[in-house]
Amino acid sequence: MKKLLGKLVLLGAISLGLTACSSGVSSDENETIKVTTTIAQIADIVENVGGDKVEVESLMGPGIDPHLYKASQGDLKKLNEADIIFYNGLKLEGRMGEILSKMKDKKATVPVAESVPTDKLLIAEGETDKKDPHVWFDISLWVYAVEEVKETLIKEDKANADLYEKNAEAYIKKLEELDTYAKEQLATIPEESRVLVTAHDAFQYFGKAYGMEVTGLQGLSTDAEFGLSDVRSIVDLLVERNIKAVFVESSISEDSINAVVQGAESKDHTVVIGGELYSDAMGAAGTETGTYLGMFRHNIDTIVKALK
Repeated sequence: MKKLLGKLVLLGAISLGLTACSSGVSSDENETIKVTTTIAQIADIVENVGGDKVEVESLMGPGIDPHLYKASQGDLKKLNEADIIFYNGLKLEGRMGEILSKMKDKKATVPVAESVPTDKLLIAEGETDKKDPHVWFDISLWVYAVEEVKETLIKEDKANADLYEKNAEAYIKKLEELDTYAKEQLATIPEESRVLVTAHDAFQYFGKAYGMEVTGLQGLSTDAEFGLSDVRSIVDLLVERNIKAVFVESSISEDSINAVVQGAESKDHTVVIGGELYSDAMGAAGTETGTYLGMFRHNIDTIVKALK
């Protein structure tokens, strides 16, 4: 009797094991990896590399400033339910730092910008060790983020490694083509006019990569205050270099740049708003500027049109 019961238990275990295996294969084929990102630029990478194997949600949409962003209860739910979390790092998401640090103990929580070699990172002006987090404005550096996303997805889902490799390669090729376009277009601006004045200091990588002199009214973070001396300094630069255009940013109030325009007018120097640039946030989902490639191209075309 004991032997019979033992055989029945064994057969039951095998049956359950086969059912579980069968169910697992079917589930794996149909399931997607749930990914939550902080900024949309990173979500764009995940969508391109992951394809239909990922379900991506970005916490910060159009017009959102990541430096000042505070996570809501809904955001915490999305972070908790995600299989993988990707964020920029380098203190871009300043007020979310503690939350993201705690998430690392629970699941893959990856700061993609911190994959860029340290010697390629820029230091904030006037700082000794504060790294500039806006690495997506140098396409050659953003490729490191693409590779980091690819490797993380492969680690999570080895069965689709070839797909992620292929998608990443195709996306990087598009990035390289955009990099070439940017260099060609910005080279058409007269050298003395290659001065980019914006609301905050988000474009230093851009300036270094594409030969632009860049200055922002606020520092690396929009948390920084600006005063009359900052406005006067930029106004003096505009007058001295005969710069005719400055730029607003989609995620920052226009008040700061309007102060610069008015300051220039008081010195009989006419400056216009050259257009709106996307800095810390992209455009609306479903639009051209809602993609990294479209956002970057929009910025290039806007700068060239205003300064050429």
